[in-house]
Amino acid sequence: MKQKLIIASETIASSRTGSPCCFQICALCEDRRMIEASVQPEKSESILNNIYIGRVKNIASNINAAFVEIAGGRICYLPLEDLKNPVFTKKGSDKPLAAGDELAVQVVKEAMKLKDARVTTNLSISGEYAVLTSGRRETGISSKISGKDRMRLRELAVQLEAEIPCSDGKRQFGLIIRTNAAGAGEADVRADFQRILDELSQIIAHAASRTVFSCLYKEQPFYMKMLRDADKTLLEEAVTDDAQVYEQIKAYARDSLKVRFYEDSMLSLARLYNLAGQLEAAFYTRVWLKSGANIVIEHTEALTVIDVNSGRNVSKKDKQETHFKINLEAAQEIARQLRLRNLSGIIIVDFIDMYDKERNAALLQHFGSCLKEDPVPSEIAGLTRLGLVELTRKKVKKPLAEQMNGNFSDF
Repeated sequence: MKQKLIIASETIASSRTGSPCCFQICALCEDRRMIEASVQPEKSESILNNIYIGRVKNIASNINAAFVEIAGGRICYLPLEDLKNPVFTKKGSDKPLAAGDELAVQVVKEAMKLKDARVTTNLSISGEYAVLTSGRRETGISSKISGKDRMRLRELAVQLEAEIPCSDGKRQFGLIIRTNAAGAGEADVRADFQRILDELSQIIAHAASRTVFSCLYKEQPFYMKMLRDADKTLLEEAVTDDAQVYEQIKAYARDSLKVRFYEDSMLSLARLYNLAGQLEAAFYTRVWLKSGANIVIEHTEALTVIDVNSGRNVSKKDKQETHFKINLEAAQEIARQLRLRNLSGIIIVDFIDMYDKERNAALLQHFGSCLKEDPVPSEIAGLTRLGLVELTRKKVKKPLAEQMNGNFSDF
């Protein structure tokens, strides 16, 4: 099914205070139904993926971590296990890392609730088809690429490896070929690789001359990142009502993607796609399925729990077969909700009980295939003795609820 990327602004009143707040919304839609969204209050910026010269405040040996101050006095968490090939701009001792040291760090996780943002010394720059990393210097290809494409890109990756500069007999950067490269020509992948190679090389070369708390690299606006990460084989067009955004996307996409400027003064783009209504629905605890069944999503501090209920489904057919069909439908919707709400960490799913091992195995396989459509990695741990499905989803950006700053939180 073809997808559209919608970038629009909408004013939404807080459910708690009643005061309006204007948000910029970037939504990936299939048949007008939102499957992924990023939301940002206007005039605010994310620091995710930015690279800074940070100063080590202190070392916490008991948790094997350091706390690093970056721009704006923000304190970030740096696991010492991530201290691989660090780029120091000031070093005060022979220890691997000490208070007062200054080094280049990249934000890999935004601050969430009471947790500080997380940084790493493994600096990386992402392109549309490739990623270069300074800490991990291996070569890899997305696990979602298979068959002839994988063989073709493996050969290309070996050629690109040879173009990466060496230091002390070792390659300076690691290379990852992204999923989007499967549908791209060799010339496009090479051009993308060369651009990010030049960019990362310059960042590291100029780091030593920059002062502490300087920003060495600023990630593209969140809607550009979402466009870059989208599966281009499924993306039909990008639509926006913002002239500046339109020009930015047009310059980025060139002729590879249809980009449309929406100009209807009678009906806003956000209203046309009911963006506010769909965001509001993403905060409901109960989600109804077409069959009449429903899923209930509950959050705790430690994990997310999802329960599948037969609800209004009153089918008189074979009970186990009915439960199997409901579970299959629920698995697809759960995968969509995890992506849309950007839920991460530990997730427990209580599907309707089935006593057939083959059906349970088929359900887990179907659930896994649904999760693979999500660009954020998930891993199913399996079925517990109590019949619960355990999985984890990688934490990267803030959940949708935190992006909305409490708007719709009462629904």
